[in-house]
Amino acid sequence: MQSAIAIDIAAPPELVFRLARDVERWADLLPHYAAVHTLARDPLSGAVDARFVARRPLVRFLGLGLPVAWRSRTWNEPDRLLLRFRHRGGATHGMDVTWRIEPTAAGCRVTIEHDFRPRVPGWAAFVDRAFTRPIAGRTLATFRALAEAVADLDDESAATVPANPRT
Repeated sequence: MQSAIAIDIAAPPELVFRLARDVERWADLLPHYAAVHTLARDPLSGAVDARFVARRPLVRFLGLGLPVAWRSRTWNEPDRLLLRFRHRGGATHGMDVTWRIEPTAAGCRVTIEHDFRPRVPGWAAFVDRAFTRPIAGRTLATFRALAEAVADLDDESAATVPANPRT
C-alpha cells in the first residue's frame, strides 16, 4: 500500500530540512514523541538506526495517547531535500518512508510518502489509518509551526538590521 500526507509551510525548504533531518532531536522538538534512542550510527553515510516512541492521540482534550514504538534506519539526502526511513522491526517492519521537501512560491510543501507491503492482507490499511496518518499529521503540523516561527524570527531580525551606517 502506498499513501501520502502533505502540508504547505511558509518557510524556506532548506530551513524545514535542517529542522527535520536531525531525527535524534525529535523527542525534544515534537511534543507527541516520547523518545528517540540511537541504536547505531554509520560514520561514513551518516545513517542512524534508532528506536522511536511516539504517542498516538486517543482523547485529545485529556492529553491521553497510545504509545507507539518502531525501529528505523534513517538517512537524508541534502542535495534533494529528502529524509528517508526504512522500518526494521515491529508491526511496520519493511515500511519505506520518504519525506520530500519541495519549494513553492510561498515557502515549501512537505510530503511524507509511505510504502508498506506486509504479508497480512488489510494490515497496511489499518496501520495507515490508525497510526501512520495521525502521527505523521501531528509531526508535519509541529514542524510547520516550528519552521514558520523561526522564519518569522529571521524576517524580524533582518528587518531590524540597521542600514549601512556609512551612508
